[in-house]
Amino acid sequence: MIRNKIFYIAIGVIPLLFSMVIHEVAHGWAALKLGDSTAKDAGRLTLNPIAHLDPMMSVVVPLLSYLLAGVFFGGAKPVPVNPYRFYPHIEMRRGMMLVAAAGPLSNLALAFISAFLYVAAYRFFPNEIVITFFEISLMFNIMLCFFNLIPIPPLDGSRILHGFLPREYDMIFITLERYGFIIIMALVVTGAFSVLLVPARLILKLFIWIPTLIFG
Repeated sequence: MIRNKIFYIAIGVIPLLFSMVIHEVAHGWAALKLGDSTAKDAGRLTLNPIAHLDPMMSVVVPLLSYLLAGVFFGGAKPVPVNPYRFYPHIEMRRGMMLVAAAGPLSNLALAFISAFLYVAAYRFFPNEIVITFFEISLMFNIMLCFFNLIPIPPLDGSRILHGFLPREYDMIFITLERYGFIIIMALVVTGAFSVLLVPARLILKLFIWIPTLIFG
């Protein structure tokens, strides 16, 4: 059992880091397209994982989530975004919604690609390490997408929801932001976020079903 966990952790490091980096770069790229070059100026539009690593979210949380809940989950250092630098025709809250949505969407795209590579490897190159690599990439990207859509600040879901709500709810989000990390850690440590496995499994089955039909 311990050997199996070590095997998964060792193989899962690369897709885990790559997925987190793409997630943050997607945020920065979306902000840049809306007129804000803060992330670019800070050197965060790079695929170099060192620029994005956060000791807690990139190392401690992924290990805890896997050991306690059996799934990889983690995050990288958030990219800086300044909504005041958006183009004049971009309403700030709408712009932040788009920037926030870019992260989960990038992981959904990576999950779809991983599903194709997983099925292809399973059919044409049945190597345990290769299959496990794409399997972890598929599962992690789906989980990263769904977890970030939870409306708890500073997760992306809170930014998206905030854009739809009237401004009188602003103080609620500001207050929640102070305790957001504590709430997130509590969800990870207690394994409560395992409820995400229900919709995640449905998406996973759908993503695997599509390339299975194609490859026959």
